Amino acid sequence: MRLSLKRLPSRVKRAARFEIHAHWRRQPIVLGSVLYESFSGNGMLDNPEAVFRELLAAPDLRHLTHIWALSDLHTYRAAVEEFADDPRVSFVRYGSAAYYRALATSQYLVNNATFPYDFSKRQGQVYLNTWHGTPLKRMGYDIDGGALATANIVRNFVQADYLLSANEFMTDQMYRTAYKLDGLYRGTIVEEGYPRLDRQFLDDAGRDEVRRRLAASGIPLGDRKIVLYAPTWKGQVFGRPEDDLDALLAHIAQVEERIDTSRYAVLVKTHQSVHALAAGRPELARMLVPNEIPTNLVLGATDILVTDYSSIFFDFLRTGRPILFFTPDLADYAGTRGLYFEPTEWPGPVLMSARELGDALAAVAADGDRVPAEARERYLALQRRFTAYEDGSAASRIVDIVFRGARDGYRLRTGLDDDGREKILLYVGGMRPNGITTSALNLLNNLDHERFDVSAFFAQSTVPAIIGKQQQIHPAVRQFPRVGGMNGAKLRHLARHLDFRRGRTAQHAETEAQNRLWDDEWYRCFGDSRFDYVVDFSGYGPFWAILLLHSPDAQRAIWLHNDLASDAHREVNGEKKMLHSLTQLFTLYAQYDHLVSVSPTLSDVNRASLAEFAPPQKFLSALNTVDAEHILENAQGDLRELTFDEETGSVPDWAEALLAPAGDVTTFVNVGRLSPEKNQERLIRAFAQVHAENPKTRLVLVGSGPLEDHLAAVVTELGLQGSVYLTGMQRNPHAIMAKADCFVLSSDYEGQPMVILEALVLGLPIVTVEFASAKNALPAGSGLVVPQSVDGVADGMRAYLRGDVPDSVFDWAAYNRKAVGEFYRAIGAEPVVPAAPEVRAVAPSAVPLDAPAPVPVASPGEAATESAAAE
Repeated sequence: MRLSLKRLPSRVKRAARFEIHAHWRRQPIVLGSVLYESFSGNGMLDNPEAVFRELLAAPDLRHLTHIWALSDLHTYRAAVEEFADDPRVSFVRYGSAAYYRALATSQYLVNNATFPYDFSKRQGQVYLNTWHGTPLKRMGYDIDGGALATANIVRNFVQADYLLSANEFMTDQMYRTAYKLDGLYRGTIVEEGYPRLDRQFLDDAGRDEVRRRLAASGIPLGDRKIVLYAPTWKGQVFGRPEDDLDALLAHIAQVEERIDTSRYAVLVKTHQSVHALAAGRPELARMLVPNEIPTNLVLGATDILVTDYSSIFFDFLRTGRPILFFTPDLADYAGTRGLYFEPTEWPGPVLMSARELGDALAAVAADGDRVPAEARERYLALQRRFTAYEDGSAASRIVDIVFRGARDGYRLRTGLDDDGREKILLYVGGMRPNGITTSALNLLNNLDHERFDVSAFFAQSTVPAIIGKQQQIHPAVRQFPRVGGMNGAKLRHLARHLDFRRGRTAQHAETEAQNRLWDDEWYRCFGDSRFDYVVDFSGYGPFWAILLLHSPDAQRAIWLHNDLASDAHREVNGEKKMLHSLTQLFTLYAQYDHLVSVSPTLSDVNRASLAEFAPPQKFLSALNTVDAEHILENAQGDLRELTFDEETGSVPDWAEALLAPAGDVTTFVNVGRLSPEKNQERLIRAFAQVHAENPKTRLVLVGSGPLEDHLAAVVTELGLQGSVYLTGMQRNPHAIMAKADCFVLSSDYEGQPMVILEALVLGLPIVTVEFASAKNALPAGSGLVVPQSVDGVADGMRAYLRGDVPDSVFDWAAYNRKAVGEFYRAIGAEPVVPAAPEVRAVAPSAVPLDAPAPVPVASPGEAATESAAAE
């Protein structure tokens, strides 16, 4: 209770913010109003500031009104005071009610980073995203694991009408490649240089004014030349900002020992993320450049620039003045974050210690503040490449394009969405370690990415296991992690929830208010993106199924991974927990074009049991694919290393048993979630019969779930300790399966069990109980199907011991080609089958393409039965 009361004020504040935002999103757009935001309100800065001043000075645009979002109106009072007498200019505090009013009702939106999660551009608004520099360090998908960190960036980009680019490299490497806008972005990339660089074109009077502002801020500049040290922030890569500042002060002290400080003043321009902290350090007061002085004005007055990996050096290139790079952490930074250009390509010397930097600065000073001779050729080449459009008039060109609608004669990139590929959006579910997730990851690996532009959609998560799965998504796939929540008034959301409770899920588009909620959420997530095929591959959540139905015109398919009528009535701890949600999901089936089961037999089952919800022709089937190479690679994993416990210095008993010389001991294995529909209790009781007859047997159950304690009790009840092992969740079940002799499946029902596919790839003999789609689960000549009873399973294990269960025979390459073709056909695409790839299989192969094929599974609530459920 204490915790709830403690969190109450923040919850009330958050709810009030949503209500305010929802209110203003229902109000008319204020024509002629422009909202500017730079670095989440950290000053009147960067490209937005340059565009603002250009607009303010334009005689034909005097009708515009201008609103600046600032994080603190007192901290940035100089900006507020400068325009106090101009009725066209006003200020709002970032995140305030006034901010959300401006965000919702301004006609023009200008940002150099991203608007918050709940931002969704409204019809009638024009969004210019200027970004904040040509990157030296890798960005977006070019960073390991970068896809998840880019969620809100890509979300902003696909809503932007205009993206500003300083040069071709920024367009092609950053926007099109690093943020995967190629094939999707429907707006305009404006490649006309950076407005902020216009501020660097200073005459003597301009330079003197910048120096005056620096002196007025408390910097004892005098008539000394400026050496500006502008390091990037490495807080996401290395230590804390406090540690960075301590190191920075120590480095500056060493540099100042080696230069003539009567002629040169070392000033510091910190990254936006650490400026507030730096401003609180008295030692920095004599050198810290105030945040409210635009960086490019300071660059215009700077004589020598010292930086590391910051994009600021691209801006400074235009001045023709010396640049020195101070990178004592180069090896770590390049290895961790990655760089687009090697240090040998940089336009200045690269120094590894403060002493070397001081000496290099002294040498530059002795040579008349000129670019060092050995760097001049590189400097000029980079100038031509990155600052070719910087002529002091970029802001006027941007204003002409965005605010006057001019296009002729300008460098505009359009049509990025038209790259000849068809576009698929695949909702892959919650990305928990289970069968649906493994099926989705396998499918993404097997699709033809040259023919299709593929995007994956899922809920963003902070759970390590889920993040681990997200990071396994094929690198060609664009990711849309859903961040934030739906906009809209609480009363409308209450009505939405009541509709769900009353069984009115299928009426989501029948009232204007509810339809708008869902349309707004689609746009908030995907902006102006368009897809040819929209697929709910998870197939278990009504919320996600409704959201996908609000996509712009597309063929829509939803997957049925199991006998869903049985799933709906499945009991967990005596409750039918999925009955209501699945029943509501069924009512949406009529609105989907294709209802896709994961095996032909399962499609027949679902067609019959769900006949009241959709016509029979909508029910199709498509086998799941299998990532055989990954399975075979995992199977080679060192079980001792995988299960070693550093705290105890040992491996578990079950692992010791599998690692010990087997002799003539036979190991049966089962992999899957420990839940009622998997019925591992049946398997344990069957094994008890077999073990009584043949003590040289053991059973390994890999996985976790709600029945874990119950199954442990059954093992104890039957006296099978030391012969039956419950391993719990394992990140590499394939290494365990590879140590076993025979795989056994004892489920009550399945769709297409992924775990059978995995056992087939590993060449394991298979014993499975009979369920509706069991005949699709094994290739001809492989495995043994037994009755769904304790005695039936026991007889199957006895048959294996007699040598009556054949080894698996599986041509996984041919199987995948067939499965991918079925997927294309099921979503409505032409099932063009690519040429057979070179097969590097280790497992046996012989099954013909038209033979009954294995079947991957995923069961209720995405708690699938396959081996990935045990990871």
